[in-house]
Amino acid sequence: MNLLTLHCEAQHGKSPLDSSTINQFLSTLPGWEIKGIELCKTFRFDDYYQTMAFVNALAWIAHQEDHHPDLSVHYNRAVVHFSTHDAGGLTLNDFICAAKTEALQGRT
Repeated sequence: MNLLTLHCEAQHGKSPLDSSTINQFLSTLPGWEIKGIELCKTFRFDDYYQTMAFVNALAWIAHQEDHHPDLSVHYNRAVVHFSTHDAGGLTLNDFICAAKTEALQGRT
């Protein structure tokens, strides 16, 4: 399944993914890890301008997919956390957005 070709769907009332499916998707996303019920990665940059360019591009993706990460923005890094709060865990939407975020770096 190519996550980059998919689009997020409403998750209200849906259950989180099982651990086998989570591990399958996680294996396609280098550097991403599971922390509790979140899919997380720290992206590093040379300076604040590059960090903000990445964050703005990610904001555009989040808006298009209507699925928004929690972000921690610093001078030379951005920490991205995806989770589907309505489902109480990780859903396909989190992995779709993580793949699209990863593609911003040209790594997928």
